[in-house]
Amino acid sequence: MNRKFLPRIIALQPWGVIIPLMLLVCFGAAVLYSAAGGNLMPWALLHVVRFAVFLVMAMVIASFSREFVRMMALPVYIILLLMLMAVEAMGFVGGGSQRWLNLGFMTLQPSELMKPAIVIILARFYDMLPPAATREFSSLIVPGVLIGLPVGLVLLQPDLGTSLAIVFGAAVVMFLAGLPMIWFVGVGVAGLAAIPLAFFFALHDYQQRRVLTFLDPESDPLGAGYHITQSKIAIGSGGLFGKGFGNGSQSHLNYLPEPHTDFVFATMAEEWGMIGGLFVLFVFGLLLRWGLKVATSTNDRFGQLMAAGLTATIFFYAAINLMMVMGLAPVVGIPLPFMSHGGSSMLTIMICVGVIMAVQRWNRREPGSFA
Repeated sequence: MNRKFLPRIIALQPWGVIIPLMLLVCFGAAVLYSAAGGNLMPWALLHVVRFAVFLVMAMVIASFSREFVRMMALPVYIILLLMLMAVEAMGFVGGGSQRWLNLGFMTLQPSELMKPAIVIILARFYDMLPPAATREFSSLIVPGVLIGLPVGLVLLQPDLGTSLAIVFGAAVVMFLAGLPMIWFVGVGVAGLAAIPLAFFFALHDYQQRRVLTFLDPESDPLGAGYHITQSKIAIGSGGLFGKGFGNGSQSHLNYLPEPHTDFVFATMAEEWGMIGGLFVLFVFGLLLRWGLKVATSTNDRFGQLMAAGLTATIFFYAAINLMMVMGLAPVVGIPLPFMSHGGSSMLTIMICVGVIMAVQRWNRREPGSFA
């Protein structure tokens, strides 16, 4: 691409990954169009418009200076923590959970925004901490509080999937910051030992049913196992090339629950087959490769931890959703980035993309950012 005649903020963007993402969003819009019975509303058109708006937002984030991002890490974390508290006090209830704030012009899920926020605040903390100090047990106290507060509030909503995503992103940052491996092994062993107690005393009834359904979905095919069973039928029936655009019987006849959000991949696979699925995986592979390349090519500890942690957050979204719709993980309500209908999830992913773009620009040492 000839960048000579382009505005500077446009020319500096990583179009090698943005253009494939545009294609994926358009593909997702086509799936949503089909899921709506051949209508642009209420999902497909909004999906494209949201991406366009959030892409501009990501480009603006990419122009932020390192000092500005460092300075805003704690204030943004505190604001989101207060918003999570507000959800408990006056949040909007939907689907049996209290997760959203009605802001008038949009309905926002603050827990989604906490996923990149926890990565950024932990990257800021470990950037301030001398590398040798990360091997001291005291280096766990502040991160433990920073992670525990939002996770506790999210679990009250209840939203197990989002709380796991927050913990996953945080754990990646802590691991890359240099915490001893034995600590992670110890936490893993303790977590395995606590699974029976968590199952019986910490999980809600519907969450217990999801776990049991994951282990044996055929035990209740018309009840708790209905989602996974219909999703696997839709994916399997697509074959190699799919049934054709607009010919997905599982979604069109309402056999497949949530065909436009959590199970959009199953909707796609029925109509576009394995070829469509491989295209989706290929684009996500490009995105993750780009994020890891940015993380490994910087000598800045703050930027490295952020880029790697945010790339891991995107990976968690995609991996858990794909495993969920194929029956390889319990249903936890995590959408598929760039394809599922949903404003908060797309906003979160584009914030991750924008910050990684900013780190890439820091690597080039380009002057002229604003703070």
